[in-house]
Amino acid sequence: MAHRYSGVWPVAPTPFHENGSLDLDGMKRVIDCMIDQKVDGICILANFSEQFLLSDDERATLTRLCLEHASGRVPIIVTASHFSTGVVEARAREAAAMGAAMLMLMPPYHGALLRADEEGIIEHFACASDAGNIPIMVQDAPISGVNLSVSLMVRMAREIEQVKLFKIETPGTAAKLRALIEAGGEAIEGPFDGEEAITLMADMDAGATGSMTSATLPDLIRPSIISHLEGRRDEARIIYKELLPLINFENRQCGWRSTKAVMQAGNVFKSDYVRHPTRPLHPSTKAELLELAREANPIALSWGL
Repeated sequence: MAHRYSGVWPVAPTPFHENGSLDLDGMKRVIDCMIDQKVDGICILANFSEQFLLSDDERATLTRLCLEHASGRVPIIVTASHFSTGVVEARAREAAAMGAAMLMLMPPYHGALLRADEEGIIEHFACASDAGNIPIMVQDAPISGVNLSVSLMVRMAREIEQVKLFKIETPGTAAKLRALIEAGGEAIEGPFDGEEAITLMADMDAGATGSMTSATLPDLIRPSIISHLEGRRDEARIIYKELLPLINFENRQCGWRSTKAVMQAGNVFKSDYVRHPTRPLHPSTKAELLELAREANPIALSWGL
């Protein structure tokens, strides 16, 4: 069965120099490496891109650089999440004007307590849809503290023109994906999982058509996804089983620092610097990560050597 939105659409890391400034040449190399990973799309400025540690000017610089450097070789998703609907509208217009293929948005939140009600969420996404007029992926993630019910997401898909995709990364992802697909039908054009694909098999069994992973090993995960979509579930399970130790270690021990460590080792860029207050990986954790990565041998680990 063909799916319009499927495959692996990883999040690009944001490389920094050792002084904390943006490594723009490194960012170009990230895009080139990910294209060589044969990804189906690239997401920029997401949580795994350290978007909450970037200034507005840096966001604009990275958006333009990534879209211009990709130059249509692969679709680019631009994350535009913000509590302010006006800021989201501006980001949506800017990304669309620069050639973004898609937006990714979390529901509006700020801190521990500021949340929009359901009508506010609907209006927020509707404004983004009108401003950008490109497809939107709804990111349903615990970090927002917002409970996006299945009924609300189905309403969004049916009432808001550009809301077409849903990235589910909450506890019980498979059950939520299954319920969303059953309730939303054809309005759910792109049911995806996230969280570095740590629950990929259950989520694919529930009807997911793709995954938004990190950029650490999408070249190795994609064959499992494609095998599952083409009905070769046993083959998909075998592929995934071999990758699970690295996926689990990345998800539970490293977070976004994993891709930086692997890409630094593979000479995609020079530094795995993360901005404060994030702490760098402990040397022992980094060593174990790279040991697992060497066993799996993703493209990122040798791309620039």
